[in-house]
Amino acid sequence: MTIKGFLSRRQLGCWLGAAAFSVSLAGPALAQDVIKIGAPLPLTGPLSPEGVKQQEGYNLWAETANAKGGIKVGGKAYKVELVYADYASNTPRAVQTAERLISEDKVNFLFSPFGSGAAKAASGVSEKYGIPTIAATASSEQVYDQGYKFLFGTFTPNQTLTEPLANLVVAKDSKIKRVAILARNDLFPLAIAQEMEKSAKSRNLDVVMFEKYAIGTMDHASAITQMRGAKPDWVFATGYINDLILIRKQMKDLGIKAPVVTMIAGPAYQEFIDAAGPQAENISSAAWWHPAVRYKGTDIFGTTEQFNALWKSKYKTDPDYAQASAAAAGAVLQLGIEKAGTLDPAKVRDALANLDVTTFYGKVKFGTTGQITSLEPPVFQIQGGKTMVIYPEVIKQADFKFGTN
Repeated sequence: MTIKGFLSRRQLGCWLGAAAFSVSLAGPALAQDVIKIGAPLPLTGPLSPEGVKQQEGYNLWAETANAKGGIKVGGKAYKVELVYADYASNTPRAVQTAERLISEDKVNFLFSPFGSGAAKAASGVSEKYGIPTIAATASSEQVYDQGYKFLFGTFTPNQTLTEPLANLVVAKDSKIKRVAILARNDLFPLAIAQEMEKSAKSRNLDVVMFEKYAIGTMDHASAITQMRGAKPDWVFATGYINDLILIRKQMKDLGIKAPVVTMIAGPAYQEFIDAAGPQAENISSAAWWHPAVRYKGTDIFGTTEQFNALWKSKYKTDPDYAQASAAAAGAVLQLGIEKAGTLDPAKVRDALANLDVTTFYGKVKFGTTGQITSLEPPVFQIQGGKTMVIYPEVIKQADFKFGTN
């Protein structure tokens, strides 16, 4: 089924199952004048908050590209048509959906499913068909170490978040010695927890607890009670937004207090701040982008300020890193296509591999595995109900504060 015009969040929530639907954001166009891009997303299920964020980013990019005349290929302009498919937060279904988008819907290019786990699982599909694919939310190196040539990612490796966090905490207070880690047993959350363990141990910090929780866990009382007994100075919890809201609530209920509480990746989202309320205060985190960054891009959005203004005009909020990365995935794909001057997937793949450009999102250069190597992720802390950058110095908005409510 084809839906013309932009779909609201409420309308999108009505689309159940894994049925594909397309969104042409600039009105009808002849088939030969359209570039179809498939986007398997978790629009329902526990990961739906993250899936909707990606969709918002893709929509803004497509709408902006089409408003500016589409993607220019060899002297011809093509409209962008996004073909969405809901895989209901189920990774095996994400793989099936990616296959169907390519084999049945005949998309020209693909955006990866949400997160490192699903992106890795589906990457073999795009590789099999030779379809250039941009992963907007996959940071774990295990996604990119498979020797594949058609996958590109807009997140730097996980240690680019844990290393500056560890540097900052150790420099601020040498009395921070005991670290407790609680990680969702899923590819990205577990991988970044393992990087945090390495970052801590390399600075002679004691990892007094490292516990994993299953996907779908609805009660963390046992792990948090164990954490309380370990008496950590630094609590480091990983998962997705619904996980971390619950963990923070149960930490409060069970009387866990520590000078430093870090959570990745939920605190970057306003929804986390709203749900956690006073308990969000002083929680630290890191992400691959923040609206405080300032870049002068050659992409369709131009400067970071221009992107932020477009986003706020459309969605009435400030963008977060997941939304910006999705928009950047589209902008980067567009740059690759236009540089290639053709829709030939192998040539577009080569153009993407050789990109070395600045966008509103930051400097974009992919390493030999296809993972971006050129970003410096900001570290931030929730202060006064807002995410305030505390690193790097060039965009610093506040000093690091110890203690949580």
